[in-house]
Amino acid sequence: MAYLLDAHTLIWYFEQNNKLSKIAEDIIDDPENSIYVCSATLWEIALKISLGKLDVDFDELLASLREAQFPILHIESVYMRGLIDLPMIHKDPFDRILIVAANIEDMTLITADENIHKYSIKWKW
Repeated sequence: MAYLLDAHTLIWYFEQNNKLSKIAEDIIDDPENSIYVCSATLWEIALKISLGKLDVDFDELLASLREAQFPILHIESVYMRGLIDLPMIHKDPFDRILIVAANIEDMTLITADENIHKYSIKWKW
């Protein structure tokens, strides 16, 4: 099965943070699953680091991604088109692109974000 990680999920997984749910950890650790990270997620993390809102070593994060062999899902124009019709339940642009990408690519989004859970998408936590 294919899964897409939200930013906090990705960070908590690599930090081995106890905020990560057991369900999320088991899904990510299962070699039968395909785990993806959207380029928008990396953009969000880099932006938050530059604004001083997040204390993460970006190079270390990228190295961990390579080591874990999580493919990067690049933003496609069809995702941007999907944003037009997406209800404005959640206003965060990074999360909105994840919602659309997960729907279009038939992926399950792994997130604790309650606002994302309000959309009719597949999600786990």
